[in-house]
Amino acid sequence: MGSSAEKVVAVIMVGGPTKGTRFRPLSLNIPKPLFPLAGQPMVHHPISACKRIPNLAQIYLVGFYEEREFTIYVSSISNELRVPVRYLKEEKPHGSGGGLYNFRDMIMEDSPSHIFLLNCDVCCSFPLPEMLEAHVKYGGMGTILVSKVSPELANEFGELVSDPATNELLHYTEKPETFVSERINCGVYVFTPDIFTAIQGVSTQRKDRANLRRVSSFEALQLPNRSLPADFVRLDQDILSPLAGKKQLYTYETLDFWEQIKTPGMSLKCSGLYLSQFRCTSPHLLASGDGTKSALITGDVYIHPSAKVHPTAKIGPNVSISANVRIGAGARLIDCIVLDDVEIKENAVVIHAIIGWKSSIGRWSRVQAVGDYNAKLGVTILGESVGVEDEVVVINSIVLPNKTLNVSVQEEILL
Repeated sequence: MGSSAEKVVAVIMVGGPTKGTRFRPLSLNIPKPLFPLAGQPMVHHPISACKRIPNLAQIYLVGFYEEREFTIYVSSISNELRVPVRYLKEEKPHGSGGGLYNFRDMIMEDSPSHIFLLNCDVCCSFPLPEMLEAHVKYGGMGTILVSKVSPELANEFGELVSDPATNELLHYTEKPETFVSERINCGVYVFTPDIFTAIQGVSTQRKDRANLRRVSSFEALQLPNRSLPADFVRLDQDILSPLAGKKQLYTYETLDFWEQIKTPGMSLKCSGLYLSQFRCTSPHLLASGDGTKSALITGDVYIHPSAKVHPTAKIGPNVSISANVRIGAGARLIDCIVLDDVEIKENAVVIHAIIGWKSSIGRWSRVQAVGDYNAKLGVTILGESVGVEDEVVVINSIVLPNKTLNVSVQEEILL
């Protein structure tokens, strides 16, 4: 960067209660961004990655949740990281670009030279300092984090083409019907403040179109986005697509893991990805045990300090155990998230599952699934305060809160 005094701010889009419907029943109890992955709230992972950005002045969380839902978390994470974190509530949808523009005065308070924009439901290693370094070298308005995926999956995301020599963004299209490229937009960006001028340009253009009094019906049909309000600006369609090929936008490719956290099943996969990353970034958070004085731990496992795990239990790989959980003798846990205040009794088995707050799993019971993170019933999910009685088997099912199961179920959604 040009000067050590230049400041950077980060903005993390966290969505809102109407956006997390695919995350039910888990989002019935807690805002999706605060759902724990690898023992930490989902939003904690991008926030802690931002801490590595040089000259970071401020982190903003932007969303539709009520401010009170984030007050405690924002206070604690600010103290923990010693970086100011602030929650900004959107009163109405403005789109990803419009949401950024809506809070431009606050974002520019510290006169930052660069602004990071991240989406909360992205799971990756967040190579933010490396992105910033590349962005400064490119000299453009913005740099997009990109990843290579299989051609079969590419059309679920924004596909792009960049110059292999300069990394300039040449073409961008959001969820195309026909295949364009294996490289996709990861939902992580760094911009100069010029991004606000670009967003304002889209709004002004919309207002001008709206003010055209005499226009033929044929021309009206040709006007793109004619139903969108002027202050609703989508970063992908309204900014990235039109500016591609104009030497303003560039790409930075990550060769590391990348996933989008849209469903409970994907949250279990991403919890495992973050646990494996802890080996390098936070090894002190990973549990260990050889089955003598403490439980046998296999692979990457997080156990909250307040949890009580019997020494004869076998835990892992990919297990996250939250606060005040009790695990009985002989219990076996593989590939699961166990939330606060859960009791798993003697010789119970939990595989490919998420066990909701205050639930209990009886003796010799099994709660399991096939482990297909993308399938609707590929991970078994128990909502809050679900009781599974002794010797009951629950396979490939979703159970909503406050149910008691005294018979076995398979491939069911229990309302």
